[in-house]
Amino acid sequence: MYIGDALAMPVHWYYDTQALIRDYGEVTDFHKPRNPHPDSILWRSSYIPANSAADILHDQAQYWGQKGIHYHQFLRAGENTLNVKLAGEVINLLQDKNSYNAEVWLDRLITFMTTPGTHNDTYVEEYLRHFFTNYGNGMAPLQCGRTDEKHIGGLTQMLPVAIRLADSADDAQTTALQHLALTHGGSVMEQGGAFVASIILDVLHGTSLADAISRNCSECASDFAKHALEPLLRYPDQVVVGRHFSSACYMEHALPAILYLAVKYTDNPEKGLIANTMCGGDNAGRGAVLGALLGAENGIQGWPQRWLEGLLQPPLIEQLH
Repeated sequence: MYIGDALAMPVHWYYDTQALIRDYGEVTDFHKPRNPHPDSILWRSSYIPANSAADILHDQAQYWGQKGIHYHQFLRAGENTLNVKLAGEVINLLQDKNSYNAEVWLDRLITFMTTPGTHNDTYVEEYLRHFFTNYGNGMAPLQCGRTDEKHIGGLTQMLPVAIRLADSADDAQTTALQHLALTHGGSVMEQGGAFVASIILDVLHGTSLADAISRNCSECASDFAKHALEPLLRYPDQVVVGRHFSSACYMEHALPAILYLAVKYTDNPEKGLIANTMCGGDNAGRGAVLGALLGAENGIQGWPQRWLEGLLQPPLIEQLH
């Protein structure tokens, strides 16, 4: 999960893949992002806190509204986006408490986001802006995430809960979905979250990734699970992810792309994350989920040493077993 996000971070939301190649070449290693970002639409995004208690942009607010600003301009090579940094906070909570409690997590989330200097990412995704708008207006934290969300990045913070509690698959899935709903409400996120959690829990309990995807697709009623993947494997990745499937960040677009890449690169996780990165779009959001799936299948030995050593803030992997 960390590797897939960090690899894609410098070229995150490049929808023009020719511009991606021009600016970075083939991305096989971690890189520092640089300005300008030709596809950045950060200038169209905005967030005005209701009060000081809801200030989550801090000194990054000055860059919002400017054209060409890279979403992750101050991150270093091998560093993770805010989404995965928050997943790290979930992992730390599970380590510290050895259990999961929604209210304790929300206290931690609020403290992290409202304390200057906890991270150095410029971009704060829409779900966090929605949550803290509600929080600043006096809504109880347990209610602040009630919305119809649909961004693939939301699964990033759900995955550590499912993985950490995986010994009991039913409890793991239930708790992971409850956690997801705290910031990513709505039926689309619930369906996508249940689908991905079921796949990764199957793999962690001994089912091959290919079989887990096949079984869950056959049992899932959602449209994102109804695509025939095998006929697509002979086409170039950027034709499949970008033309056949959109490279955008919404669940109905990103999940089919993830499934295609997971099936194609089940036995070659390194190549799979490079392919995902080079497809552009929300490659960081897709990469985090794809990395988790390929990692569950192949173990830590499936990743190149340069990536394992290049992560600036890796998770406490040993304690997660």
